[in-house]
Amino acid sequence: MFKKFINHPWRKRLTPSPWTLVLLVLLVYFWFRPPAWISAEHRPLAHVAAQLDNGRTVTLAALRGKVVVVSFWATWCPYCRHELPEIQSFYSDWRRKGVEVLALSIEDDPALVAQFMRAHGYTFPAGLADTATQQAFGGVDRVPVSFIIDKSGVVRYKISGQVYYGRLEERVAPLLAEH
Repeated sequence: MFKKFINHPWRKRLTPSPWTLVLLVLLVYFWFRPPAWISAEHRPLAHVAAQLDNGRTVTLAALRGKVVVVSFWATWCPYCRHELPEIQSFYSDWRRKGVEVLALSIEDDPALVAQFMRAHGYTFPAGLADTATQQAFGGVDRVPVSFIIDKSGVVRYKISGQVYYGRLEERVAPLLAEH
């Protein structure tokens, strides 16, 4: 009876081809780990200040001495929503080692950003990226995009696309070791 079930013609029609399985695996992989383009940058930043969702203003100059990850994102962006838990995990593990995270939304509503951060339990600083801030980073034309800034305030890496823990760790750890 079992042989009859396995060899039934309708089962053969429902069995995916090897190519279908390969495409499905690739689709799942790129959904959770989409490609990102990483470029090495070596440029100092102009004076950058951002209004945080708690009302404070933070400047990158005040964060000198720390490695800073600045992530531009939006609440409506699916890749941003995938990377924020990774950023939270990274922030929790690395902030005591001298790393700061600053998540800057390209949206216009600070209440929306604050509510999103609270609803998801994110503890890293977040705020809005006004046009001047976006221009200081070379113009942010899509999200997610992140920048890694060394202890002296020099942009060292630009990551266009989704970041994840390992990708951040590979770039940040060597910068922490620098004097």
